Amino acid sequence: MIKRILSKVYKIIFNFAATIFPMQRGIVLFESFNGKLPSDNPYAIYQELVKQAEKKNLYWGIKKDHIKEARKQYPDLNLVPRFSIKWLWLATRANFWVFNSRMPNWLKKNKETIYIQTWHGTPLKKLGADIQEVAMPGTDTEKYKNNFIFEASRWDYLIAPNEYSEKIFKQAFQFRNHMLEIGYPRNDELVNNRNNEQRQQELKKKIIGKDNGRVVLYAPTWRDDYFIKKGSYKFFMPFDLEKTLNCLEEDDTLIIRPHYLVGDSIDIKGYEDRVKVCINEAINDLYLISDLLITDYSSVMFDFAILKRPMLFYPYDMAHYKEKLRGFYLDYNEVPGPIAENEAHFYKFLREFVLYGQFPQYEVKTRAFEQLFCSWEHGNAAEKISKLITNENFGDQKNLGG
Repeated sequence: MIKRILSKVYKIIFNFAATIFPMQRGIVLFESFNGKLPSDNPYAIYQELVKQAEKKNLYWGIKKDHIKEARKQYPDLNLVPRFSIKWLWLATRANFWVFNSRMPNWLKKNKETIYIQTWHGTPLKKLGADIQEVAMPGTDTEKYKNNFIFEASRWDYLIAPNEYSEKIFKQAFQFRNHMLEIGYPRNDELVNNRNNEQRQQELKKKIIGKDNGRVVLYAPTWRDDYFIKKGSYKFFMPFDLEKTLNCLEEDDTLIIRPHYLVGDSIDIKGYEDRVKVCINEAINDLYLISDLLITDYSSVMFDFAILKRPMLFYPYDMAHYKEKLRGFYLDYNEVPGPIAENEAHFYKFLREFVLYGQFPQYEVKTRAFEQLFCSWEHGNAAEKISKLITNENFGDQKNLGG
């Protein structure tokens, strides 16, 4: 009861502050995934912005659970505990909000604050108003959709990584404000380093301890059935490690990139010299050192396509996933690589990759996929957003496209 009362009082104070206090020019508040460690598009924008703006005016909202780790990993950033008094003061007066996820609907935006929503991926699964039935605790389908649409109405700018996403965002978010057709800031690093062999070799040695052999990256999507009980999750390995490694050459390395909640449940005992579980490494660093991506329904496929490297798709539970979960926007048969329908096919395609270094029969699909999803990625998206923020005429976006 006391917590509920305090929460209500806090919300009243926040919204009162957002209404009466003037915006303070130059202050930018960043958040990634509602207060997790700095990452994704907001962090790419921040890294570019510090080259042009005063660092003292750039702040990161961090959940209290993550603040200790954030201070350890990012000692040079201005970190503010989320929902603290200081955060309240900054959020209600900031010149800009730069976020990649939805914010609570009760949180009122100062009428002078400019909200740049970067979002966090090209959508494969249904979003927002496009979800037919929402099965989440504490809400229902109509309420969920209305909340989503209300939040999107507050975004002054929304970044679109490609034309496909732009159409979906307009429909699923019912977004009517300024769309920035510039690609994702987080992908600038991939565009600018995809042919940088020295950088890739340095990363390879740092992450796997050597710079020889191929790297195969397995990055599946999160599944609801990883959940066992409150606070307990278990990763399901859909292939046999020994059989998988037998398909590869002796110097090759398999990297498993799981969701952080299930990382501790992965058993690689006996294979530590050839298998690495990478939870904390930057995903772009893993992309850059990988010769092959193995995934299922994860949007990692869209970012990895920038590197023009082969992909293998292993949707071992396709029937369940498509029927029980949110459905797809994209015809899954159009993915840019072979689809392994079972474990035997998985090993077959893996051996084919080792033999040829690619999947030659999928070249046409791969080129079409790259054109559809990567043609707006020019390696300068973060720079364009940084210029938008530092430009005195904030609303002028004439030179942001393309």
